[in-house]
Amino acid sequence: MLEATDMRRALTRISHEILEFNKGASDLVIVGVQTRGVPLAERIAAIIGKLENTSVSVIELNITKYRDDLAYERHDPLENSGAQAQSKQLNNKTVVLVDDVLYSGRTVRAALDALREYGRPSVIKLAALIDRGHREVPIRADFIGKNLPSAKSERILVRLAETDGVDEVLIGDISAATELKVNCFADVASVATTASSEAAAVVTSLADSESAACAEDAAGIMSVAPAKTALKEQVA
Repeated sequence: MLEATDMRRALTRISHEILEFNKGASDLVIVGVQTRGVPLAERIAAIIGKLENTSVSVIELNITKYRDDLAYERHDPLENSGAQAQSKQLNNKTVVLVDDVLYSGRTVRAALDALREYGRPSVIKLAALIDRGHREVPIRADFIGKNLPSAKSERILVRLAETDGVDEVLIGDISAATELKVNCFADVASVATTASSEAAAVVTSLADSESAACAEDAAGIMSVAPAKTALKEQVA
């Protein structure tokens, strides 16, 4: 659906729209939602910085513990170096949340919950590379790379050079077996609450991406998780 050139044009357009809304880069902070929202946020900040000949702050946001489908103790969601200092900079700033795909809206809601504890921006806007519809909560994107209406039986896959080695957006049907794998990360997460930090890190990655390879990745968790038998039954 999108190739590298299309993605670059979409991000450039989003960057111009952000500058137009904010009337420049002053008091602007770009917040990338893990995982693929982070490199997208960095690209947008780089484009804006080049256009305005300035440096734009980028914050990496881990919203895993703020999701309503995972049971974790809450923690500091700002992941990048100097996060505590940067969190104070959110006060009275224009914050642009960046994510790769806007779908149900639950990820964005979790991001808003996370940001609320770390400052009071003057305004929060949302930028999404892909808006595929099917909202479950009343959230909309302010800056959109591409509207891509899709059936719930279809999967939108965003691949980025920083994380996947290539820039592209793919769409395809999800088989019943694959859909089971997509949803199994929640079951794996329940086991990881008593697993090692390594297992928890893997589950966090799965939860962010809702990986279709969840069942295969779960095998790696089983090697470090204490509840091996229970995990095997849950993702079998």
